[in-house]
Amino acid sequence: MKGTIKTLTQRGFGFIGQEGEDDIFFHSNDLSGVEFDDLEVGDEVEFEVVESQKGPKAVDVTRV
Repeated sequence: MKGTIKTLTQRGFGFIGQEGEDDIFFHSNDLSGVEFDDLEVGDEVEFEVVESQKGPKAVDVTRV
């Protein structure tokens, strides 16, 4: 899937916005090939969605 970084926090997580869909949570542990500190709001990313205990989350998040 593709989306855009919508929110980043100082606690190591953020949310990805998808057109016509709910924002999806991601954690810095789920990044692939990019460091959390290198991400910026507005960056385009690709990711997979998995079900976690708290609902869907993005994994294998990579910057496009």
